[in-house]
Parts: sequence; C-alpha cells; structure tokens
Amino acid sequence: MNEATLVSGELKLAGRLDARFFALLEAIAATGSINRAARTAGYSYRGAWLLLETAANLASEPLLASVTGGAQGGGSRLTPTALALLDAWHQLQGAHHEFLQRQEAWLLAQPALAGALRRLSMKTTARNQFAGTLTAIELGPVTAQATITLRGGQEITATMTSSAAKRMKLKQGREAIALVKSSAIVLVTDFAGYQLSARNQLAGTISRLEKGAVSSLVGVTLPGGSVITASVTNDAVDALSLAVGQAATAVFKAYSVMVAVSE
Repeated sequence: MNEATLVSGELKLAGRLDARFFALLEAIAATGSINRAARTAGYSYRGAWLLLETAANLASEPLLASVTGGAQGGGSRLTPTALALLDAWHQLQGAHHEFLQRQEAWLLAQPALAGALRRLSMKTTARNQFAGTLTAIELGPVTAQATITLRGGQEITATMTSSAAKRMKLKQGREAIALVKSSAIVLVTDFAGYQLSARNQLAGTISRLEKGAVSSLVGVTLPGGSVITASVTNDAVDALSLAVGQAATAVFKAYSVMVAVSE
C-alpha cells in the first residue's frame, strides 16, 4: 500500500488548463481523432470541442489543424502552438513534482508536524477521531484490549482480536488514533445512582447542538479541548432537554472503537 503524501497540489496553466486538458491534447496527438481522444480523456465530443475552442480563442492561435485523406479519411493534428503548450506542460509538471517532493522531504524532517499531518490526512466516515498514545495493551487468547490516552488525560479503550493487535504491532508508547462512529455513542446527563457496563465514559460539557430533520449532532467538549460528537434522535434531545452548557457523559462500548496506527 502506497503511503499518502503530506503535500499535494494541482498544476494549472492560465487558471483553467489542467491535467485533463493536456491529456486530451496528448490523446489527439496519438489518435488523430477528437472523438477518440475525448473518450480517452473522459470528455463528451461536444465538451472536448468547446474546451478546445475556448482555449484557442484565449490563445489567439488555433490548436488543431485538419488532416485530409489517408486510411482513416482525415482527422486532426496539433498545431505548433498546441505542441508548444504541451511541451511547456511536461516541463512544468516535472518541476512541480520535484518541488512537491522537496517540500515533502522537509516536512518528514519535522517529526511532530509530519505526524500531525498524517493523522489529518486519514479519511474515514467515523466522525470522532482522537489522536493519543497507547498506554496499555492486554493480549488474551482470542481478544485484546488497547487503551489510548488522549491529550486531556482521558482514556479510550478498544477491544479487538488478538491477531489484529499482533498484526498492527501494538505496543505501549506508540501513537495511535481511536475512531468512534457518532451513532455508537450514548449521552448520559444523570446516572441516577446507577453504574454502566460500557468501558468508555467521557465526561464533558455540551458545546454544540445541531438539529436535523430526524436526528441531532451533539458535541461534548472534554477537559483538554477534544470534542466528541454523538448522533441523537430529536425526540431524545427534547426528552433530556439537552442544551449547550449542560454537563453530559459520552458512553460507548470498547468494541465500538477502532484503532489506527501508522505503517
């Protein structure tokens, strides 16, 4: 699996001529046909023509020339202006790639910054993602428990198979990310003297309440500044009279937590 890069950037010429446009030019040069080139570059025939005409108008030079006769019954070729544009694109693309590589190397030389960017670059559907440090690993015959300590001192415990813990080479002191879906979180505003069996119980203050048509997203700010978000039905919000500033505890089971570590 290729590691995601920390630095990326899209190269464009004149603010509109991007990689897809130059792929179209290259396909025309290779096939001699706008129709075939459009399909190769992912354009409709009309869309390719409109783009080429607009670019030619702005460049004040034609980009295509007609070719008559031949086995294919004619076609199109790139003009010297289009070829010069394509050559400039290739040169700039190479320089752009080298520039991004240099910036990537610089970032990798800053471990703390690179680590933060790696965590930010992960894309998942889990609304709650918490970075921390593995402070306890308990391996059993079948299952394992991993505890991640957050910056505010809170602990999140995850349950997984022992084989998964071994495959991920989990060990104390390693950085890790805990992922929890908002739908897996139950909010408690009054325990009424009862104790719950759920391993994870994070107390904080409701700092955000976004009502939707059926459900609401409720954000609870924990000591240290981390925010955990729960998806709660609107009926439950009304029944509990949830409001910003109210104390609440986010409760979720250990098996609802996924753990991610860098390769």
